[in-house]
Amino acid sequence: MQRLSDLFYDSAAANPDKPAIWCDGKVNTYRELAELVSRYANLLLHNGVKYKDHLGIPMNNSIESVALIFAAANIGAAIVPINPTLPVAAAKTTFQAGDVKHLIARKSFYEECEKFGGINIEGICVCLDGTYPGTIPFSAVQAESAERPEISGINGDETLILTMTSGSTGTPKPIDLTQNNKYLRAIAHIRMYNITTNDRVLAATPLYHSLAERLVIMPLIIGATSILLPRFTPEIWLNCVREQQVTFTIAVSAQLAQVAELLAGRPEVESLRCIVSSSALLEPLVREKLINKLHCDFHEMYGTSETSTITSINFKEALNKQTSVGGCIPGAQVQILLAGGEIAGINEIGEIACQSPLICNGYYGLEDVFNQALAADGYFKTGDLGYLDQDGYLYFSGRKKELIITGGINVYPSDVEKCVLEMPAVSECAAFAYPDQRLGEVVALAVRLKPGLSLRERMVQVHCARNLADFQQPHKIFFVDELPRNAMGKIMKTKLAEYVRS
Repeated sequence: MQRLSDLFYDSAAANPDKPAIWCDGKVNTYRELAELVSRYANLLLHNGVKYKDHLGIPMNNSIESVALIFAAANIGAAIVPINPTLPVAAAKTTFQAGDVKHLIARKSFYEECEKFGGINIEGICVCLDGTYPGTIPFSAVQAESAERPEISGINGDETLILTMTSGSTGTPKPIDLTQNNKYLRAIAHIRMYNITTNDRVLAATPLYHSLAERLVIMPLIIGATSILLPRFTPEIWLNCVREQQVTFTIAVSAQLAQVAELLAGRPEVESLRCIVSSSALLEPLVREKLINKLHCDFHEMYGTSETSTITSINFKEALNKQTSVGGCIPGAQVQILLAGGEIAGINEIGEIACQSPLICNGYYGLEDVFNQALAADGYFKTGDLGYLDQDGYLYFSGRKKELIITGGINVYPSDVEKCVLEMPAVSECAAFAYPDQRLGEVVALAVRLKPGLSLRERMVQVHCARNLADFQQPHKIFFVDELPRNAMGKIMKTKLAEYVRS
């Protein structure tokens, strides 16, 4: 078992004057960040936060947020981070599901809560910017000791972060990630991608999601440097990579697709040695453009928040597996389950299920719900569809809930999307289910065009007629200026039918 705070403080002791973290133009050395972590931990302890208490925070990407992760680890507390743009009602529901006792938030959040009858918090409230009645100003942290508080009894089994899934609609499911979970995930990726103390690791996704948390933990427990973007645009990302000499990052595919559009005619990016695409499949032409322009190892991974990374592929090495999301990482296993629970054959599509030492500790307070997601042999059922080839490489076919069933026949959105993306004028597209009285649902298509190019509906229909089966043909085609996405950049396909009609 590992205490993350021990590893961080060891890094700080060995590299006191080395830059530990950069964010939005501000740099903290390891000494400065360790002092902030200590002061933060002392502030919490001196105001009644106890071992295994849960701290809710609408979390922005900042050095203070990273310090909170290690401060909580040091005192054995847990963080419940949420999207700071969540409506108050959803925030309250999420905090209730996460058993939040204390709150750390900006003044604007407290003001918004007050408009809706306040928020019921049993413990302390900290105001991150300025002052607010009934809260402790974050400025009070400077009055605390910079000496690390020593807390006995912490062994790494303590919950460190509750990451919410289905947090904005439906019942939130808090994914329970212990300190040991976070350690094992960080170390697995450090080894897999050969991260060293010389690396400058970029996190450009929200810190309330497990990917960004992993990307800041990885460098800080081995003495490397963390680069944290407060917000993402492709311009900001590219400038940051160049100016901060980023060497490694894991980025979501939606971000990389936007970056690829900017690369033509731009100066070469020379610092990157390895980049990993995550979250959703990257369109092959986009990937090819990135590989040719970035001149670094390029990987794609598959995983979920519950399982972390399950498969990985280096496209420069696996030349004949270019549509795969890779083979299993060390310690992980994948099987494909059919509707009746039988294991699928080679190249047969079913639900992706997996085992891994990186899997989460369950859903906090929802043991039965988590157990329902386990197959009879203990494999975690991801809710994703895919298949394995004869060499054990995994191919992703989409989310199970996004499967289109038209007239009783399964249509996999990715098959339709791959076809339409071959059209030169198409920037991105999404196939989705659209209600139909006769067939139950039909294939619909939302298409975003490249700037300055045009395309008629009939041209899309002809292209699909030539390249797809009858049951895969889109019955409805919508041209849109943008596609609805969540905070991680994933297209929200289950909301597309409502989106195109609004």
